[in-house]
Amino acid sequence: MSTEQNLDRKHELLIVTGMSGAGRSTVGNALEDLGWYVVDNLPPQMLEPIADLFSLAKTPLPRLAVVIDVRGGEFFGELNDHLNSLRSRNINLRVLFLEATDNALVKRFESVRRPHPLQGNGTILDGIAAERSRLLNLRESADVIIDTSDLNVHQLSNKIADGFSLDQTRKLQITVMSFGFKYGLPSDADMVADMRFLPNPFWQESLRPFTGEDQPVSDFVLSQTGAQEFVSNYLAALKPVLNGYLNENKRYATIAIGCTGGKHRSVAVSRLIAAELAKLDDVAISIKHRDLGKE
Repeated sequence: MSTEQNLDRKHELLIVTGMSGAGRSTVGNALEDLGWYVVDNLPPQMLEPIADLFSLAKTPLPRLAVVIDVRGGEFFGELNDHLNSLRSRNINLRVLFLEATDNALVKRFESVRRPHPLQGNGTILDGIAAERSRLLNLRESADVIIDTSDLNVHQLSNKIADGFSLDQTRKLQITVMSFGFKYGLPSDADMVADMRFLPNPFWQESLRPFTGEDQPVSDFVLSQTGAQEFVSNYLAALKPVLNGYLNENKRYATIAIGCTGGKHRSVAVSRLIAAELAKLDDVAISIKHRDLGKE
C-alpha cells in the first residue's frame, strides 16, 4: 500500500493556522484533549516528512494536527506550496483558519503585554494588517474558518470539540447563525441570506419587545408573503451544496441568516432552517444568534 493511501485511510492531517492572537494555543490544547497528536510551530518544509512518518507507523496513531503560523518567518511563505503538494497526493488534509477582528486582537495583545510578531517598530495594528495581507490566500483556501472574536477559551474549546471530536461519525457540522447587518457580516460565514425583504416586526408595537424565538414574532415573520417560499427554495438549493461539502471532505459550514438588527426576522427564519436541516441524515446542526440581546 502506498504512503498516500495509508495516511488517507488511517489518519487525518489538520493544519491549524491563522491570525496571531486568534486562539491557536487554545485550539491546540483542545485538540490534544480530544486525542489528537499536536505539533506546534512546525516549519512547512517538515509537513510531508511528518505525514510520511505517521503513515508508516506499525500501530494505530491518533490524528495529526500541526500548528503553523508566521512565527516560522521566511519559511512560512512556502506553506501553500507544501499544502498543494500534500493535496496532490490525496492525503486526508484539512486547513483550519482562525481569525478575529482587529479590536479583539489588539485587546488580546495588550492584555498579555506582548508585541505582534510582525509589528517591528510599528504598532500592533501595523502588525495585524501585515499578517492579514500575508495570510489572504491561505484564508481563501481554508476548509474551516472560525472567527474567535466573541469566543472565550471555553467556548472556543467547545466549538473545536463539536467539529473535531475523534469519535464523531462522518457528518457535516453546520452552524446556522442569525445576525444583524447593522453589526457587520459574520466573517466566518460560508453562505449568507438576507431576510430584509420581509416586513419588520419591529414596527409592530405589540411585537417589538419580543424576539424571533418567541412564538408571536415567529408566526408573524413566517406568515408573511414569500417567507415559506424562500425557506423551501433555499433548503432545496442548499442540499446539493451540502452534499458537495461532504464529498470534498469539508466538515464544518456556517450558514448566516441576516436582518437589520438580528433580533426578529433572521432569528425566526434561522430557527426554521435549522429545524429542517436537522432532518437530514449526514448533518449535525447547531444554532447561534450572534446579535440577539444587543438592542
